Amino acid sequence: MTAGVRIEQDSLGTLAVPRSALWGIHTERAILNFPISGIQLGTHRHLVRALAYVKKAAALTNTELCLIPADIGHAIVAACDTVASGDVDHAFPVDVIQGGAGTSTNMNANEVIANLALEALGHPRGSYDAVDPIGHVNKCQSTNDVYPTAVRLALVFALEDLLERLALLSAAFAERGRAFSSIPKVGRTQLQDAVPMTLGQEFAAFSVTLEEDRRRLREAAALLLECSLGATAIGTGITADPLYVERVIDKLSAVSGVTLVRAHDFVEATWDTGAFMTFSGALKRTAIKLSKICSDLRLLSSGPQTGLAEIRLPPRQAGSSIMPGKVNPVVPEVVNQIAFFVAGADVTVTMAAENGQLQLNAFEPAIAHALLQSVSWLTNGADVLRDLCVEGIEANEPLLRSRARASTAQATALLPLLGYAVAADLAHRALASGHSVMDLAVTEGLLLPGQAEALMGV
Repeated sequence: MTAGVRIEQDSLGTLAVPRSALWGIHTERAILNFPISGIQLGTHRHLVRALAYVKKAAALTNTELCLIPADIGHAIVAACDTVASGDVDHAFPVDVIQGGAGTSTNMNANEVIANLALEALGHPRGSYDAVDPIGHVNKCQSTNDVYPTAVRLALVFALEDLLERLALLSAAFAERGRAFSSIPKVGRTQLQDAVPMTLGQEFAAFSVTLEEDRRRLREAAALLLECSLGATAIGTGITADPLYVERVIDKLSAVSGVTLVRAHDFVEATWDTGAFMTFSGALKRTAIKLSKICSDLRLLSSGPQTGLAEIRLPPRQAGSSIMPGKVNPVVPEVVNQIAFFVAGADVTVTMAAENGQLQLNAFEPAIAHALLQSVSWLTNGADVLRDLCVEGIEANEPLLRSRARASTAQATALLPLLGYAVAADLAHRALASGHSVMDLAVTEGLLLPGQAEALMGV
């Protein structure tokens, strides 16, 4: 060793690794090879945790079957617990976008876990003759079954956070719906006045659609529970003990707390990315519907003097460096932009899935990053939208009531009593004269005053 570094060797030669680093030569090469996004693997906390659980399940199985020495197995298990805790996320510096189908990620995990185990057994970092990243930590495994299994598990973990935030956001919309339940307004189709409704109905519908999407996300995530751990390189299970293949997925279920099932056909499962595409589509659906809601909030709050101005969003920051007093709907706008990203990420997942060739998809790192980033941003966006916007929305009740009373949309309520032709004639004449439809109907003896009031609900 030289000052500050240790020299490690692989099949390509030797390389200097920082002496204090928990990673080794394979990770160091990846750092040099992939200066792409600047986003380190360690930022995806759920993926690092999932990798630790996969490695722990493998070590437990290998130890149980006497495929690795018990003392080494126990040290690896303890190291996996440390990695799962989040204490060494800084030791996962490889870029999330990388060639090699996730090999750099798998080796990063192998080396960190090996070096933690070495220290626990009283050896210096890098002394892999005692605990080998490949021979011990990666025993009976391949990147090709470890990485996709970890990604699936990470998405299941990450989804729980998103589902919780969406539930809170849905509840916030439902609460506003109840608060606005007696406030009439004009519903619109194609941006034109359509029929009467209440502001409460509009907000309640936002809540309902989010609950629907929570169910769709859970349905899509169920496909992620089928994994190929034990399949090794291309699904044949080569290099893995048959008993390991039988037991490791049950071990992973116990370690992770997530009930996983073995893929029906390991060869198919090794290259198939259909579950990722389905999950991505569900994320996009949620994002686009959230964006639609946010666009509605922006439109309904537009003005405040020359727009719709039917609701008031909580003011969060000055809206202009040149226009005094201007306040923009910044929170809905940021959620719109999250949706744009998620939609683009779905295209990335689709293209990566389509370009997988023969027995392996080499582009799962792009899939993993696109999905984990999408879930993370949607989770944060839902939280911000609820906390900084929805819970503080106010109704412009006087304006809503006056518009509801004056709108020709009231003519639709007359159809059962007066028929389409009479109601349409009243609407046209009301618009030309400036009188309300109901006032004209009462004046012309077509309705009693009490009937008009009941129909308007204002």
